[in-house]
Amino acid sequence: MLRIPCPHCGTRDEVEFRYKGDASVRRPAAEAEVARFAAYVYERDNPKGWHLEWWFHSAGCRRMLQVWRHTVTHEIHAVGAAQEQLSTPGGGNPA
Repeated sequence: MLRIPCPHCGTRDEVEFRYKGDASVRRPAAEAEVARFAAYVYERDNPKGWHLEWWFHSAGCRRMLQVWRHTVTHEIHAVGAAQEQLSTPGGGNPA
């Protein structure tokens, strides 16, 4: 079972959380064409390796969290608040 270290509640089992999607994808601007919105909603990569994700702590503090998780080993590098700038697994900050 995946154990996620919530910065507010401590380390918890993944059953307390809900996966909310790819945190590296940014919503297009309001004036963007329909095709860009369709791609934003329906087209997703399935990466192998480190991935920045949204997780909602539904059975705890009820906060949205960013999680750097390895999709093969499920190792967690960093967890932080939605607005927080997390360091990447290789060091530094994401672009």
